[in-house]
Amino acid sequence: MFDTLQERLASTFRALRGKGRLTDADIDATAREIRIALLEADVNLSVVKQFIAEVKEQAHGAELSRALNPSQQIIKIVNAALIEVLGGQTRLVRFAKQPPTVIMLAGLQGAGKTTLAGKLGAWLKEQGHSPLLVAADLQRPNAVQQLQVMAERAKVGVYAPQPGNGVGDPIQVAKDSIEHARQKLFDVIVIDTAGRLGVDDELMRQASMIKALTRPDETLFVVDAMIGQDAVNTALAFERGVGIDGVVLTKLDGDARGGAALSIAKVIGKPIMFASNGERLADFDVFHPDRMASRILGMGDMLTLIEQAEKAFDAEQSQAAAEKLLAGRGEFGLDDFLSQLKAMRSMGPLSKIFGMIPGASQFTGAGEIDEREVDRIEAIIYSMTPAERADVSILNGSRRSRIARGAGVTVRDVNDLVNRFSEARKLMAQMGRMMGGMPGLPARQPGKQQQARKGKSGRKVSGNPAKRAAALAGRPVPEPATNPGLAPDPSELAAAMDSFALPPELQQMFNQQTKRPR
Repeated sequence: MFDTLQERLASTFRALRGKGRLTDADIDATAREIRIALLEADVNLSVVKQFIAEVKEQAHGAELSRALNPSQQIIKIVNAALIEVLGGQTRLVRFAKQPPTVIMLAGLQGAGKTTLAGKLGAWLKEQGHSPLLVAADLQRPNAVQQLQVMAERAKVGVYAPQPGNGVGDPIQVAKDSIEHARQKLFDVIVIDTAGRLGVDDELMRQASMIKALTRPDETLFVVDAMIGQDAVNTALAFERGVGIDGVVLTKLDGDARGGAALSIAKVIGKPIMFASNGERLADFDVFHPDRMASRILGMGDMLTLIEQAEKAFDAEQSQAAAEKLLAGRGEFGLDDFLSQLKAMRSMGPLSKIFGMIPGASQFTGAGEIDEREVDRIEAIIYSMTPAERADVSILNGSRRSRIARGAGVTVRDVNDLVNRFSEARKLMAQMGRMMGGMPGLPARQPGKQQQARKGKSGRKVSGNPAKRAAALAGRPVPEPATNPGLAPDPSELAAAMDSFALPPELQQMFNQQTKRPR
């Protein structure tokens, strides 16, 4: 969503890298470029004016750190301003002291309230709560059925006593849901209310009545992040008519410019609490202003990436795969690679994951990763037998032709995968041998040459020719110095210098050089 804004800001910051210090003209020019970038991203005009004024004031008035170059100084100032615009700090759900906690969802039709109710229910269940989804949207066709499906997918409870499709009283349903939750021991209630195509009196009356009867602990305004400035106007209308406690942004995975996300929190003075960026139940998380600002500035979001990786990857399985890979004995096969690939794909689209890596935005086409290439890799591996996945060295020409036909690819595609996998495994094995002995890493394995240097009795034979000859002849092997790597004993050094003599050829050449006139 923020791709255009990210690119414009990156080019603006690159223009400052060659400068030794910031002048007033540099600050004004940079502020002008940032203003244009924000306006192109459809950020609210009042927010842009306040943002630019704050950036210029800090850049002119503050004592800038000498340890940072101009580009880093501006990035630091812009990052702090972005965090402030996005809400300042993370806002969590306020749970009631006496359950159940009531969360009311409000917003226009099409904003994604019903889908968000299912995602919020799944998230609450992960946090250790017992949520109940309430179908109070009895106006939109099939809204009740959709909520029931979402509750089934999220494996949470649902309260839908009325069929909907224009039948039933949503205010009475919302009121009765609280007593139902107490009887069934649900500790959180998520009320899905009806929306309209636009703000009208009936919408506000119904939402106000539900809020008055249920007294929700949190009233969340659900807004489609793709509708631009109209999201800000709608949020202001709901704030005046109903009263909201927080904002939930949906469809952040769209191709909109992102102006609503950068404007809404500042304009209405309410924090953005959650963000939805996909169609899956897992594509939902708490909104962190500092992390979002970091992603807009192209610095990635490693904390979110780590959190998602911890959910997707099995720790024991990943540790076992890493040990196989670093050991270098060929135990890491395509089955292990496939399991890690599946875990990575469960984190979401690869372009999204790549965008969380710091500095990834500087690569051309980083956000346009072809997911079909990953599907092709999985198809090739699935076309192999278990023995072929465990040991790719047995893949001869006929086997590779059979695999290519089964996967619907060419033999060249199979060869490329096998070759890349073999080279990567070899490289990681070499790294494992170099890092052997470090804590948490497999011990270094002896190579074939080291094994061949052992005698018949199994004793290790030195690689030094003099010591090896002495050992084979049965003579005592000279002991190494007591202080290897340290300064030699002065008496030993003096004796060695007295007996030292250059080779005849080298001595003759040295004599000829000294005889030449200077």
